[in-house]
Amino acid sequence: MPGGDAREAAKTVTGSFGDGAGMPYLAELPARGPGADMTGRTIGLLAELYGHVEPSGWRISDRPGRDTRRARSWLGEDLDALEEFTQGYEGPLKVQAVGPWTLAAALERRGGEAFLGDPGACRDLADSLAEGLRGHLAEVRRRVPGARLVLQLDEPSLTAVLRGRVRTASGYRTHRAVDRQIVEATLREVLAAAGETATLVHTCAPEVPFALLRRAGAGGISLDLSLLTEREEEAVGEAVEGGTRMFFGVVPGTDPASGRLSDPGGSVMGVRTLWRRLGLNPGTLTESVTVTPSCGLAGASPAYARAALAHCARAARSLADNPE
Repeated sequence: MPGGDAREAAKTVTGSFGDGAGMPYLAELPARGPGADMTGRTIGLLAELYGHVEPSGWRISDRPGRDTRRARSWLGEDLDALEEFTQGYEGPLKVQAVGPWTLAAALERRGGEAFLGDPGACRDLADSLAEGLRGHLAEVRRRVPGARLVLQLDEPSLTAVLRGRVRTASGYRTHRAVDRQIVEATLREVLAAAGETATLVHTCAPEVPFALLRRAGAGGISLDLSLLTEREEEAVGEAVEGGTRMFFGVVPGTDPASGRLSDPGGSVMGVRTLWRRLGLNPGTLTESVTVTPSCGLAGASPAYARAALAHCARAARSLADNPE
């Protein structure tokens, strides 16, 4: 979300869905600076691993210094605000963290190279993330006891990891592609840390590895629908028929040039068209699809972010009322 006011963000993400048509979530506010960013938030969750900020990005530390403490402090603020605005709430509530492979591509070892270049370090990082997520989910359950939690792992770098496209620190070469079985097993381990909590994996990059994510245990897959190619549509159909929920990003994540959004029905026209092409029953749309922004809203204006969330809820209602 844009801005730096935790209470305002919590009020927005819980109030935008006042009629029960949406899913509130624990907001991230990266505009506050390092530690509030996507990677810093997750580093603050790690068990017995710490990080600090270098000019090149986040790097592993021996002890929890100022940057890790700041990340944990901002998370505490966000949890306090969420708890305040979810008193008596019963229903779905999403929390998110960077997944193990995007984190391994972003976090540097002491020498400056990414964790991605060291298989043993990647295993340790995934173990730390899994343990940290168990504690985080328990804390959110304690604060919002009526919530049915949903854990989202953000993996925008996953395809680059699989295809050997992540650049080394020098920028002159790329890290070797990671074996798909290792990627899958690591994701399975981290997703399993959620226990009975529903899970999904989000990526706003092209070439989503649908089958791999399903085998790893993701209950849902979140993507930017505009990046889906015809070649990938069959994988979507298989995922839906296999019970995987699709989170389709159809609402722009930043203020549109026109200054306004299309009508809600128009926003989900591509979803209806996809369903027809795949020969899927339109009656399954409500149980199979969640409507979302195309990616995060941190780059939007506060007014547009509020409008986009409300628009998603209206577009979802349009899809339910007029599936064909």
